Amino acid sequence: MPLLLLFSAQTSWIVPIYGLIGAILALPWAVGLIRRTGPRPAAYINIFMTVLAFVHSCIVLNQVWGSEPQIQTFQWFEALDLHLDLVLEVSATSVGASVLVAGMSLLAQIFALGYMEKDWSLARFYALMGFFEGAMSGIALSDSLLLSYGLLEMLTLSTYLLVGFWYAQPLVITAARDAFLTKRVGDLALLMSVVAVVTLTGESRFSELTAWAQTVELPSWVATLIGLGLIAGPVGKCAQFPLHLWLDEAMEGPSPASILRNSVVVAAGAFVLIKVQPILALSPVVDSVLIAIGSITAVGGVLVSLAQIDLKRTLSYTTSSALGIVFIAVGLQQTEAALAFLLTHALAKALLFMAVGAVINTTTSQNLQELGGLWSRMPATTIAMATGSAGLVGLLPLGGFWSQVELMDSFAPIQPWLVGLVAVVNGLTTLVLVRAFCLVFLGPTQIKTRRAPEVFWPMAVPMVMLAVLVLMSPWLLTQWDIVNQWTPVARQMAFVLMGSSLVGLFVGWFYYLRPGSLRPIQKAWPFTQVPVADRVRDLFAQDFYTGQIYEKVVVAPVAWLAQLSESTDRQVVDGVVNGVSLGTLLGSEGLKYTLTGRSQVYVLTILAAVVAVVVMMRTSLI
Repeated sequence: MPLLLLFSAQTSWIVPIYGLIGAILALPWAVGLIRRTGPRPAAYINIFMTVLAFVHSCIVLNQVWGSEPQIQTFQWFEALDLHLDLVLEVSATSVGASVLVAGMSLLAQIFALGYMEKDWSLARFYALMGFFEGAMSGIALSDSLLLSYGLLEMLTLSTYLLVGFWYAQPLVITAARDAFLTKRVGDLALLMSVVAVVTLTGESRFSELTAWAQTVELPSWVATLIGLGLIAGPVGKCAQFPLHLWLDEAMEGPSPASILRNSVVVAAGAFVLIKVQPILALSPVVDSVLIAIGSITAVGGVLVSLAQIDLKRTLSYTTSSALGIVFIAVGLQQTEAALAFLLTHALAKALLFMAVGAVINTTTSQNLQELGGLWSRMPATTIAMATGSAGLVGLLPLGGFWSQVELMDSFAPIQPWLVGLVAVVNGLTTLVLVRAFCLVFLGPTQIKTRRAPEVFWPMAVPMVMLAVLVLMSPWLLTQWDIVNQWTPVARQMAFVLMGSSLVGLFVGWFYYLRPGSLRPIQKAWPFTQVPVADRVRDLFAQDFYTGQIYEKVVVAPVAWLAQLSESTDRQVVDGVVNGVSLGTLLGSEGLKYTLTGRSQVYVLTILAAVVAVVVMMRTSLI
């Protein structure tokens, strides 16, 4: 083995450390210890560390491509028979994922130089982004279930801190709290399953767990409980039903953080889900639950996004919908197709959120009813939005088309009805993106868009670079031999997928591109004059009233139980304690009057006590 290969492979564990080093070095600016230079040096330090992570990952990827995976083990804890190790896997897949994470983080941080140029806490933002990047890179390289769980907890914490970045706004604080608590529900169930799996197997390495799952015979209820716990964490991380509300509220955070959150952060949860898939396959019930959750989220998410008037929330619900397709693929044990779809989705969705960030930065609005006519004023952003939209859905020749054809081809022999579901979701997603594109870039200008200039280079350059990557996504897929593996069924799926995309384009054109269709208020929903359609619109816009249902079914009973517990503690428990003390006090106060010093009173008291004891004894004997 060449010395350079040995060195690069053996030092690949440093890749997640780069982001953490950048976060630590940015702390003096973040907490205000250094003020003379302003916050920008913290940004430059983090960008430099991310460049190092990206270059290091690319070198390792180039050298391990086509070779066998290498395992790196670091002893963490040892006591008696308990041995806990931190294990990393250096393979083309894991290092490729770290390249994607570092690349997306680098582009998002350069984009943030322009987007957050005048923000008063720029250094704190970059410190959090470094922490974010380190956790995601660690998940990409991790070959340990315990280590992956710890890194997912780091993602939960960083999500909370980034969503609550502008903590002076009350709505931001509420969104950060809800995102944190929602993820904690899934993380708690995941922790219980992690402990159970490690206890049963004595191992935490994914490769060892895969071998164990292929030979073990567990009671069905044990396999089901473990599997449900293992999918609970990714359900929260990937914003799947019923733990999906946090991603919508997370849009209160800065747009550069949303770029990562909707592209690679949600993919990190799905990446862990793919690694534990052999354990999930032990229970058919768990696979069915995965398919059900994915189907509900895929269809429900895209319907909800169709009725949103907030631009970032419109795209965030399509993220949940796309990850629902990944859950279906994992439930059907089609992990390779799921990885390909994650790659194309991450690239296209990051580009879309960059374009949205550029629009928000220029117009100071993300309300679709306040936007329009930007295509002539922001041509680069318009092209980026169109490229990202085409790359996300099933349109030739971009990567989204090929990855979805692969998904449909793998679904067809197992569950043919899921082919129709993917086609419907693709068509609706196309309609959503056409709607957003038309309302933002076409039609008459609004007050906030009349003088909107194009963004300057720190924001434009990352958009252009990412647009090139989206256009190159078919070539990236050929490296995994996906595009070349065509079957007659795949050709049929290609026609179905392309047809659904064209239907979405036609419907979008019919309602949003024809003359007179872009009315100022009614443009958010095309059927405003139909009462039934108004109710359907409200149903979609309110996320099927999921939040209100949670308030009635979960929050209200828990609040009532909390009040009952508080009143019981105050009135019953405290009442008994206070009653005993009060009785003792009253008894002592009463007894002091019997101390008269007269012997006949003492004799009378003793006689009464003897009589009482005799009566009690006779009563007990009877």
